[in-house]
Amino acid sequence: MGLGNTTSDFILLGLFNHTTAHQFLFGVVLAVMFASITGNALMVLLILQDPRLHTPMYFLLSQLSLTDLMLVCTTVPKMADGYVSGRKSVSLVGCGLQIFFFLTVGGGESFLLAAMSYDRYVAVCHPLRYATLMSWQLCLRMALGSWSLGAADGLMQAAVTLSFPFCNRLEIDHFFCEAPVLVRMSCGDTSAFEYFMYVCCVLMLLIPFSLILTSYSLILAAVLRMRSTEARKKAFATCSSHLAVVSLIYGAAIFVYMRPTSYRSATHDKVVSAFYTIFTPMLNPVIYSLRSSEVKGALWKCLRKGAALRGD
Repeated sequence: MGLGNTTSDFILLGLFNHTTAHQFLFGVVLAVMFASITGNALMVLLILQDPRLHTPMYFLLSQLSLTDLMLVCTTVPKMADGYVSGRKSVSLVGCGLQIFFFLTVGGGESFLLAAMSYDRYVAVCHPLRYATLMSWQLCLRMALGSWSLGAADGLMQAAVTLSFPFCNRLEIDHFFCEAPVLVRMSCGDTSAFEYFMYVCCVLMLLIPFSLILTSYSLILAAVLRMRSTEARKKAFATCSSHLAVVSLIYGAAIFVYMRPTSYRSATHDKVVSAFYTIFTPMLNPVIYSLRSSEVKGALWKCLRKGAALRGD
């Protein structure tokens, strides 16, 4: 019997069981979650309060940190509550909201990375025209466009996914509601939507990735024309943090979303999704703070202010 129009709750089977090893891993995940929230929140606050970081590059970085904050808060608290309390059920609306927010921040992050690659292209290839080519107006439009495209994708996929009928036990072999997993659980004909969803995910990944590759191809060409070794080192230092984050995010996302269904494994999907949604958001602020002297300077300034206030 189809259950697509009922209020039956889904059951999230989660990531861990209650063995000693999994309890330890759960503790690690909680520690990573708090580190991720702290690191990304600190990054946003530093960029807001330090005038030296009021540039398009750091504004886009603050938006990336905001997506990481939302990504962690969308998936981990529900998983942790289910593991500790045993309440693993999630309502149809709750599941839809998880899908919407997850795809909103995931799609938004992809386009933000593309916007950041354009920023790096302008900084390396056209430094004298940076203020003109990377104006605040363009920067705000790119950020708003990134969020809007992600939200449109999330709204569409959440609405269509939950419109299908679901049969038998509504157990989701995952630690959060993810559209591809729910579509595979449906007892209706989802072949057309699966194809559409696959194409949509490919476009949401490949369009920004193509823009990133184009930007860095032009950057590489410009760097190879530089005669000064110091100038080359500075150019590579300017781009290294962004390249590291792109590699982390796109590597996991392509593995999860661009494989054919026949090659999918629930266990592998959960492990890679955990890396993408839990560990990567923690690494992003670490990568940028270690590679950016401006961020490190703002952090030390903030710490000195805090120490001075405690001394008073």
